[in-house]
Amino acid sequence: MSYQPTVVLVDDHDLVRAGVRAELGTGVHVVGEADSVVSAVDEICDRNPDVVLLDVHLPDGTGADVITAVLARGIDTAFLALSVSDAAEDVIAVIRAGARGYVTKAITGEELVASIIRVAEGDAVFSPRLAGFVLDAFSGSIAEPADPELDLLSPREQEVMRLLARGYAYKEIARRLTISIKTVETHASNVLRKLQLSSRHELSRWAAQRRIV
Repeated sequence: MSYQPTVVLVDDHDLVRAGVRAELGTGVHVVGEADSVVSAVDEICDRNPDVVLLDVHLPDGTGADVITAVLARGIDTAFLALSVSDAAEDVIAVIRAGARGYVTKAITGEELVASIIRVAEGDAVFSPRLAGFVLDAFSGSIAEPADPELDLLSPREQEVMRLLARGYAYKEIARRLTISIKTVETHASNVLRKLQLSSRHELSRWAAQRRIV
């Protein structure tokens, strides 16, 4: 049997969740649902899914609020935003909070399953029309280190760190920075060692807490 990541669905509309669940079919294993920030945080922390499929607007807050609260509890999960909105501010807000991707509800069920699996495996996924301005939004020069731990990293290591924290795969980082995958692996190892972190998920939380991604 092919890989079936566990998923929690977060959307405030019952019909939308039912429709998404039907579209996903047997491609993933839906283990929970939630319709608000508060219920989503509790459900995610209880279920600890591989991926959270997350709407960006909820009655009591935003998708970014969910991500921030879950990461603060140390839960090791990945977030994929699913929304009717393709507004830049919505996309950037959840990506800054720690989401690994953003797709619109125009996506097909087959494409959504594939996107969930990619995110579960560590890739970043964006609907084609969103990818350009997402990359533009995060392609500025690196800010001055905000704390002593960042001082430990070279400029190139900081570039790699930010891309790792945003969920990019090694091959994507290599392509963006025009370096080899082996060089990316070396930089990634150095970043984790210098920051005394044990995984990419820990790095994502570390960066999100400092608001440097």
